[in-house]
Amino acid sequence: MRKRNSSNASRRSSTIRRRSENLHFDEFGFVLTKRKDKKRHHRCHDYSYPQLSSVRVKELCELLSYWNGASFLCKSQIERFIRMGIPPSLRGRVWKCLLTIDSLRDTSDFNYQKCLLEVRGPLVDLGVSEYGILSAITTLSETQNDLGLNQQLPRCPELRYSADDITLFRQIALDLQRSFPTHRSLMGDSPEAIEGQAKLFRVLIAYAKYNSQVGYSQGMSYIAAVLLMQLGEEEAFWAMTALLEKPKYLPQLFDLSLTKIQHQVKVFDQFLKHRKPKLSQHMNDPFNMESVGVLSVHFVMPWFLTLFTSLPCWDSVLAVWDLIILHGLSAVFRTALTIMELLEPRLMELNDEGAVLPLLLRVPVDV
Repeated sequence: MRKRNSSNASRRSSTIRRRSENLHFDEFGFVLTKRKDKKRHHRCHDYSYPQLSSVRVKELCELLSYWNGASFLCKSQIERFIRMGIPPSLRGRVWKCLLTIDSLRDTSDFNYQKCLLEVRGPLVDLGVSEYGILSAITTLSETQNDLGLNQQLPRCPELRYSADDITLFRQIALDLQRSFPTHRSLMGDSPEAIEGQAKLFRVLIAYAKYNSQVGYSQGMSYIAAVLLMQLGEEEAFWAMTALLEKPKYLPQLFDLSLTKIQHQVKVFDQFLKHRKPKLSQHMNDPFNMESVGVLSVHFVMPWFLTLFTSLPCWDSVLAVWDLIILHGLSAVFRTALTIMELLEPRLMELNDEGAVLPLLLRVPVDV
């Protein structure tokens, strides 16, 4: 294999570093930028909303200290707090309790730290590190190209990686660059961002090894990144496992066959047809010549597979996640239908698929 050249990655890293200097961030960690920067402004907001009183915060802390997931009273009380608004400092603890992370970890044969040690060997042999994502992408791409030319890996009994490993590592590294690129924990090459990218890489690799039948799919990086914003690294891994494995949440939604997500899209279509028949006909009715012709799969799938992290206001994203983690898949459907109801007046005025899809995939701030 030819010698790796990371000069391009180094230049890109330097450019990102210069751009990330002297930046300011909102309370959720997203960069504050000038309004003329429309791409970043989608995430740039000033937040102002009522805070829980100190008495309520104390009550919530006591509830979490004596949490019993099997108790109906506990769940009804936590729902009351979620309706009022969970304080950011306690959101991680709330999610941890609702997802029963500790129980899931303690009853599983899978060892997160052991998995990372096993993955370390292939990474070392490939000459890549999660602490240098840009150079890792270059190295893995070149290795993959070499493998394509040679048709197979060189025969070496000491080789600790496979072609599948190369593909997996490269895809995750690529998606890291697209996952919340304006959040301080993932933006640029500050020590915080480098560590944040490394944690995200490890969580996604570990889940791919944990559930080898599913492996890694696009969309998972957004889910893992949100969890890492609220939880420690290993806690985020088990929280992700709960969301993607437990029947209450998103089981089999990331299955490579896409059978489950396609079924959920059909269920959504039926809900929309029942609740908003005129909007449903306007969106996609084969018997209506004036129908826009937008298939629900084109926007429902991104919504479901990223759990609405494309919504512009982060407090709304977190509020949606609170409800999803409390109620499960039913809250996912309710959120999707609520978005459709809020957008209905605008959608009914549009007759072009090219205008409808961007509106659905990037919901305006003022909705």
